[in-house]
Amino acid sequence: MLAERRHQLILRALRSGGPAAVADLSEKLGVSAATVRRDLLKLEEEGLLTRVHGGAVAEEGDQPFAEVAGVRVPEKDAIAVRAAAMVEDGQSVLLDIGTTAYRLARQLHGRRLTVITSNLVVYEELADDTGIELVLLGGVLRREYRSLVGFLTEDNLRQLHADWLFLGTSGIRPGGQVMDTTVVEVPVKRAMIAASDRVVLLADAGKFPGTGMARVCGPEDLHVVVTNAPSDPATCAALGEAGVKVVQV
Repeated sequence: MLAERRHQLILRALRSGGPAAVADLSEKLGVSAATVRRDLLKLEEEGLLTRVHGGAVAEEGDQPFAEVAGVRVPEKDAIAVRAAAMVEDGQSVLLDIGTTAYRLARQLHGRRLTVITSNLVVYEELADDTGIELVLLGGVLRREYRSLVGFLTEDNLRQLHADWLFLGTSGIRPGGQVMDTTVVEVPVKRAMIAASDRVVLLADAGKFPGTGMARVCGPEDLHVVVTNAPSDPATCAALGEAGVKVVQV
């Protein structure tokens, strides 16, 4: 196995499953412990993880789309199916960046809808569906993250209105605060919220509390949370006080 591929698999394992021991990574990858240690040293030098005694932990940060596209797919699909059922034909839908929004786009085929997005993977998924009026927001291309950002994206959003926004997140704090790891995405997410009648947060179990240093919004800006996570009392209480409906799939 090529080193680059091993590095991708190591980062995916750490980000989806948390800290991992060298022995576990060695078994998972089918390589020696010495090879894993060299890989961890290289990834630490690149600032992508921190070595700890006997293993490593991923650094909190923005993850390329391809790196997380295959993580928790069944859970994301269950969330996407439930979210798609909320939308009626003829309505307008704003889809955020990220892999869960992409899974939702796959559930919208054959519908008569307007879909607005800065998510290039959503655009590629729906581009040939003639029943969907597809609006691609302008902006600066973030190649690895398959999205458009910046003042052009925000300007476009100020000219538009959507019945629904399906919002992604890096993490939800117990107080109901919606967080993101990428500062440059936050203004776009806030502009999406301002352009939408109803805001639905799509969050699998890995997002409680998840990661993120930048605050996107509070629970008062949400209408629904669709999740597969077991009910966390503190988070559910904060969402409930704000009048947010929690839908568990």
